[in-house]
Amino acid sequence: MPGLRPTPDRVRETVFNWLAPVIEGARCLDAFAGSGALGFEAASRGAREVLMLERSAPVARLLAENARRLGASEVRVEQTDAMARLAGLGRPFDIVFLDPPFADGLLEGACALLSRNGWLAPNAWVYLEARARPGLPPLPAGWHPHRDQQAGEVRYALVAVESGTAPDA
Repeated sequence: MPGLRPTPDRVRETVFNWLAPVIEGARCLDAFAGSGALGFEAASRGAREVLMLERSAPVARLLAENARRLGASEVRVEQTDAMARLAGLGRPFDIVFLDPPFADGLLEGACALLSRNGWLAPNAWVYLEARARPGLPPLPAGWHPHRDQQAGEVRYALVAVESGTAPDA
């Protein structure tokens, strides 16, 4: 589909090598699903559950159809605005993929929403992808970069969240 920017193959391979010890049986959230490359890769590597959030109705329909064709029963697609969904209370996920459209400047806000609305399980991992410049945004308290690399114009990182999050009281 026009306008989608799938995570490059070599970046995806690196990220899933990083996640290899924790992906099996994990609950994963692909918050800005787009092409679905990250979510489908997580499912193919043994994730127990993958929730894909996608704003575009045609793209969400295509993702759901691809999941059906692949027999990926662990994949669920919601056609929704990820920022609006993350603003509400969430269920905790072990791994979250945040790769929003670069031009929209959503990464910092998405991190903040994840951090305060109950979306992160204890010892969760968050994958971040951004333009190489300006790079990654400031991280919420308790988030610690574990791995961080650049490939061309893309900066990507795996972040450890030391204790998960609880919904705001």
